[in-house]
Order: sequence, then structure tokens, then C-alpha cells
Amino acid sequence: MNMEYPQSPPPPPQQRRVALPSAPPRVTYAIIGITIFIFILQQAGKYFLGYDLAAFLGMKINEAILAGQLWRFITPVLLHGSLIHIGFNMYALLSIGTGMESRMGHLRFLMLYLVSGFAGNVFSFYFSDAPSLGASTAIFGLLAAEGIFLYHNNKFFGQRGKKALSNLIVIAAVNLMIGMSPNIDNWGHIGGLLGGLIFSWFGGPRWEMEGDYPLLRLEDSRNTGDAITGALIVIGIFGTLALLKFFV
Repeated sequence: MNMEYPQSPPPPPQQRRVALPSAPPRVTYAIIGITIFIFILQQAGKYFLGYDLAAFLGMKINEAILAGQLWRFITPVLLHGSLIHIGFNMYALLSIGTGMESRMGHLRFLMLYLVSGFAGNVFSFYFSDAPSLGASTAIFGLLAAEGIFLYHNNKFFGQRGKKALSNLIVIAAVNLMIGMSPNIDNWGHIGGLLGGLIFSWFGGPRWEMEGDYPLLRLEDSRNTGDAITGALIVIGIFGTLALLKFFV
């Protein structure tokens, strides 16, 4: 008679120390500093001139863009309408940007921020006639980039990574629902999300394990050329959309 004996449980997975790619978040801090400085200029304009000169010159105004002021596809990310507005956006940038920049590096993070803002403002330009301003277009791009990072590198995070990705999707969905409220430019949010997603899909970090135990490290298999490719794809897609607005 054959007897079955219970199998011994598999040994628990062993933890290993691994060196992670890391860069200090200088660009994140610089963007926050520049944005706060410009907000101070906005308030000074209101006080001394009686109106917000910086916003007048830089916010997304469709008629001005159609007249050739193309810088308005970028400059709205540096402008804000109130203390609560800038406070919320800069807190979000600090929360997401520090970790993202440490993994992406300075140049690639700056490219992500700018192309996400560009994509968001183009989307708003195409689908909404209302003037708009704020960094949330770029911040939604950072949210998308974080999601793509977790998806592409899920083998290093396991269940924790899957849970984090699910939480990110919920956060993005909730914020898009909030964006349906009056006076919120949800088209800009959607465009920023798409821009960050596309850029990160082609140019975001993809880690590979390098070295031999105990000197293990994670290396990014993507390079600056991949980031430039991602940026050019975003600029090409959304630049074409912007051109259509000029002729439709």
C-alpha cells in the first residue's frame, strides 16, 4: 500500500540587499521653487497693477494660441489661480516627483514633466475653449509614469507592486471624477495623463538585475535616446492634434 506523506513546505524566499538607481530630486525642488516664485509675481501684479499680468501673458487662452502665442502650451504649468491651487499641486509634485526623479534621473524627469504639461494643454486647447492654468496637467503625467514604472518593473515588487498600481489607478480615476466639477479643466488632466503614459511607455525606467551576489544592483536598460524617442512621439501626436485645431 502506498502512503502519502505531507510535503515539507518550500523554504521562505530569502531577502537580498540590492543597490537601486537613485538621483537627488533637484529638478523637483527647482520646479517647486520657480513655480512659487512666479506665484509671488502673480500676486504682486494683482497688488500693484490691479490684474494678474503673469497669468494674462502665460495662461492657456485659445484665441492667443491661434494668434501664434505657442508658448502657452507650456507656460500654464507654472501659473496658479489661488494659494489652495498652488498648495495642492506643489504638494502632489513633491509627493510623486521626489521618488520619480530618483529613479528617472534629472533630465528624463524634466522631459516627462514638460511633455505631460504640453500634452495636457494641447488636449485642453483642442477640446475646451475655456482659459486654464495650473501644474495638474504635468502632475497627471507623473501619475501615469508611476503606473507604467510599476507595470514594467512588476517582477521586482511582487504583490506590493500590484497593490500600489491598483491604488494609483483608483487615485487617478477619483481625481478625474473630481475634475468633472465646474471650473476644473479635466481635458487638461486627461491629456497630461496620456502624455505621461506614452512618454513613460517608450522612455521610462526598465530595471534589470546586474552583478553577482552579494554585489547586486538594478540598472536601467533605458537610456537618454529612449527618453528622447518617447518625448518626440508625444510631441508628434499632440502637436498634430494642435495643428488640426488651427485648420478645423
